[in-house]
Amino acid sequence: MADKANKDVHSFFAEDPEKADKAFFGRVANPDRRGFLKKTGLATMAAMVGTSIPFHRNMPIGFVPAAMASEDVLVGKDGLTLLNDRPVNAETPPHLLDDAITPTNRHFVRNNGIPPEDVDPATWTVTIDGFVDTPMTFTIAELKEQFEVVTKALTLECGGNGRGFFNPPAKGNQWTYGAVACSEWTGVRLKDVLEKVGVKPEAVYTAHYSADTHLSGDPEKLPISRGMPISKAMTDEILIAFEMNGAALHPLNGAPLRLVVPGWPASTAQKWLTRIELRDIVHDGPKMTGKAYRVPNRPVEPGEKVDKKDFVIIERMPVKSLITFPENGAEVAGQATQVRGHAWSGDRSISKLEISIDFGTTWVTAELDDAVNSGAWQNWRSDVTFPQAGYYEVWARATDSAGDMQPFAIDWNPKGYLNNTMHRVGLRVS
Repeated sequence: MADKANKDVHSFFAEDPEKADKAFFGRVANPDRRGFLKKTGLATMAAMVGTSIPFHRNMPIGFVPAAMASEDVLVGKDGLTLLNDRPVNAETPPHLLDDAITPTNRHFVRNNGIPPEDVDPATWTVTIDGFVDTPMTFTIAELKEQFEVVTKALTLECGGNGRGFFNPPAKGNQWTYGAVACSEWTGVRLKDVLEKVGVKPEAVYTAHYSADTHLSGDPEKLPISRGMPISKAMTDEILIAFEMNGAALHPLNGAPLRLVVPGWPASTAQKWLTRIELRDIVHDGPKMTGKAYRVPNRPVEPGEKVDKKDFVIIERMPVKSLITFPENGAEVAGQATQVRGHAWSGDRSISKLEISIDFGTTWVTAELDDAVNSGAWQNWRSDVTFPQAGYYEVWARATDSAGDMQPFAIDWNPKGYLNNTMHRVGLRVS
């Protein structure tokens, strides 16, 4: 089962269909080569194809339903690169992130389990309990009625964005540049909801729970349950969101209710949110312990084995920028072009964005917009004239409000997190 997590459903079935059937769905061959699906396995397969399977008893062993084909799992998305289809993980090529506000169909997807089938916003509820004065459960309608509804542009980035560039390679989805987005989210402030239920002095950490199911189909296992310190939860930018870019949330992005936590790994922004528990200890749910979303507490040699006790939880994301125009490999006619993109840095602002066309020998300061609100990335642009025809690389580096600057190279870490090296695009100028 260990290597199953790193392969998509199709490659696993291709290698050993009977083993895959048992691992994914708990299905064992009968003498007639048909397989009876137990309740949890049937529910898993039904979730993957999007509906019930009336004739599932007739399905041959090792059979992958056609509706599970890779191209079908990104319905409502446009141009994303699929990295894995179980769970669904897909990133957006940088040139498709050129919009100041990321359209829903271009927002990346990072899932850990199988999304729920029943996502009716009319019946959905979220419970706030644990170390609170008054545990409460809210429908989405009640959230809208009892709290101020706000809309904010907020940046979400996977902690593993850039993992594909680590050497030696780090295990996990091989994200390049596109596990980041800045969409407009509408919801209520988590802070306001916590104030209503009353946070007890003992509470130090949140714990987030959701309706997605574990890949194994075991209803007792959670695919992910992360949290954050109460001090972070009580900031103004964190939303319990029910809309994305003025419409209902996309199913792959957490419909009908999710957390949005800008500036920290997007794994803290639980999708399909059903419960927030306040705890008197650092949360220890799935993907909170061991090496998950953690980095060594010191620089380590590439490939070094690091003891689990020497890992620390990732909190704020590092300073970073992205070139969204021109596209890498583009042809530039006339020896001049505009270069543009975005920059962000955890819960800080960007103070300067610079570009270089001579492999970092000289740098020019680009025009940099203020963020539309706290938690949003900042858009930048610069007009560039190349001295003559030929091959050039445009490099971009951002500096944040604390003086941290993007590096040319970063320290290696075992899980391939927090890669904020400078983005480069190659251009052919004629």
